Amino acid sequence: MERAEDVPLYGRDPLLRALVPRLTGLKYDERSRTAREFQHDLPVVLLTGRHGMGRSAVLRELAAHYRGRLPLAHIRVAPEGAGAYASAVALGSRTGGDADGHVATGLVGLLTELARQLGPSYRRPFPVLLPGLFAVTSWDPGDCTERDAVCLRLARLLIACRMADAPEQDVRRAWAAAVEARVASGAPCQPGGAAASVSRALHGEYAYRHRAGSERDWYRARFPQLPPDADPLPLLGDWYHQGGDYRRAVERTLVAAFRHDVAGAYGRLQRWNREPWPLVLLDDVHLPAGRRFVDLLLEHRATPDSPEREELVVVATRLGEPPGNDPGPLRRELPELVRATGWERRGTVPSAGLLTVPLTPLSRDDVLPLLEAGSAGTPLHPYLASALHALTRGHPAATAMLCSAVRAATRAGRAVAPRDLLDLSAPDGRPVGEALLERLLPDRRQRDRLTLLSLARDSTAAEALATRLRLEGPEQLPANAVTDYLEQQHWQHLTPPESPLVTDPLLQRLLVHEARRLSPGPDDSRGWQEIHRFLQNHHAQRGDDGEADALRHMLAAGGVETVVASLAEVFQSERDERGAGHWLGCLRYAATAPTPPERDWRDDRLRIALGAHDGRYIHLDDTERCVNRLLHALWYLSEPHTEPDPDTCTAIEQELAYLSLRHPSWRVALGQAARRWPAAARDKRPLPVPGQ
Repeated sequence: MERAEDVPLYGRDPLLRALVPRLTGLKYDERSRTAREFQHDLPVVLLTGRHGMGRSAVLRELAAHYRGRLPLAHIRVAPEGAGAYASAVALGSRTGGDADGHVATGLVGLLTELARQLGPSYRRPFPVLLPGLFAVTSWDPGDCTERDAVCLRLARLLIACRMADAPEQDVRRAWAAAVEARVASGAPCQPGGAAASVSRALHGEYAYRHRAGSERDWYRARFPQLPPDADPLPLLGDWYHQGGDYRRAVERTLVAAFRHDVAGAYGRLQRWNREPWPLVLLDDVHLPAGRRFVDLLLEHRATPDSPEREELVVVATRLGEPPGNDPGPLRRELPELVRATGWERRGTVPSAGLLTVPLTPLSRDDVLPLLEAGSAGTPLHPYLASALHALTRGHPAATAMLCSAVRAATRAGRAVAPRDLLDLSAPDGRPVGEALLERLLPDRRQRDRLTLLSLARDSTAAEALATRLRLEGPEQLPANAVTDYLEQQHWQHLTPPESPLVTDPLLQRLLVHEARRLSPGPDDSRGWQEIHRFLQNHHAQRGDDGEADALRHMLAAGGVETVVASLAEVFQSERDERGAGHWLGCLRYAATAPTPPERDWRDDRLRIALGAHDGRYIHLDDTERCVNRLLHALWYLSEPHTEPDPDTCTAIEQELAYLSLRHPSWRVALGQAARRWPAAARDKRPLPVPGQ
């Protein structure tokens, strides 16, 4: 879970200080009203982004600024089936504390938490919703831990709504004992089984302690087939525990009850005084309970004959992007939120009530202030900020964690060069790359698999490598399993087998760096050299189609001289008909190879590129020495953290110009590369290849 101090909020002001104040009617950091953009029909604001983009941090910032100033609920949705975790949270061992929002699982748990957090702000809190929640809540009669957790959750709800004034543990024990007694003395079997029996007992105890009023008539209107004197609330519980369409109908009813109570909490006096609208902050609504609540809220709001319009401001976060084929939501970029969004309901589809806002990466200008903050004036490498931005591409969590590691290292007296960024330490002493990968890929098993399989070019090569390394799993082929995991975590969309296994550049660099760091040694089957040699042989068997990949893996394994000899041989061959474009493409791709582990290799790429070590290569002819310098120059500049220096770019130009004079049929193509590649290298752009 990302922490507020880990994820910077640069560039989020249009959302925090402009849009949300125009929704709530209350300024972000001033105790004064502001004009509302929306009146009686509000959009649900959906913030989208990948892991570490600051979704949770934005909600925490909003909660910190608006808590105590308007009715507010801040909830983190947990996965379904997290009963033990939810029980632990309910019993008081909260993970993350209030700053992360209270945890809720299931739609009923989410509505209960909403009522608990909003209730203290209302004069008469949720008179219709509460009896409905008691009518559907239950536990396994034989599970004392679950019983205590549920009763404590209900006790906190009653205390928050001023319907109980004893300590929460006393209320919990009293309710558990009373309900258990009712279950023991009641009918042995109810239509929904044991769970329905507990729900009926809970409702019976609630009705006994808090006399029913008009809420029974409200629920009866939802069940027109009932006799006039029948109580609809036990039927509500029975339907809920039957599941399927019955449960869906009950959930729709409970959300309607929630909206009814929120709308009823604002009378003429509150509207006359322009009281700010309540604010609900929901984290991770891509999970079932959050998605269900948002869908039902949007469905109710889209109903033309909806009996009331509750002015509830909902800001939710979703991992990944909303479905791109849905024309209903209105999308706005962060800078566009400074002024009116232009949102209005278009049509009756529920998704028309969504206003989606993708959280964008940090800019290069945001990085330097983060590096300087707390550095005590220690001079930094002049290109450290740009190198860090090139490495992270502005990913907020990665940027914040690396900046924190740099500041800690400089305070300890260490000079940090751009190449050192992923070798720094996190606050807990672990390598920062390891800590960052754990943040971005929570599943350790899939993370460990990906660390090795990320060295492969595509899914086919990854599957061959998995077989070689015996990475068998019980569920399916390992490469397919990690591909599915990346899609579930919204790191990439469905990709064909020939596409890269990991498409996100930051994630790929972190995985490769971790594989290099953890490499057991040159003679181990899972070592860096052995893996790359295996992959080189795998691609060599594909013939011309695999030549560039084979050269790249050969270079990664440390076989520099072999790669130079192969490229020089093709260049000098008069019978090779594949053309200069193929040769340049192989050279360019081979030069993107990851570097071997430091213990097995010394990085002299820059000095070799500039000719400082030509004496080592007197056994090579002029063409081979030229190819050697050119390969090392391109390999050096392929690193995201390197700053293209003029000498290296000039060397690329000179080596290509020299080669163009040595090959009669490739002269034009190599001459073009001599002019275009140095400029592309200076701008960190892809190197253009003729015909590609």
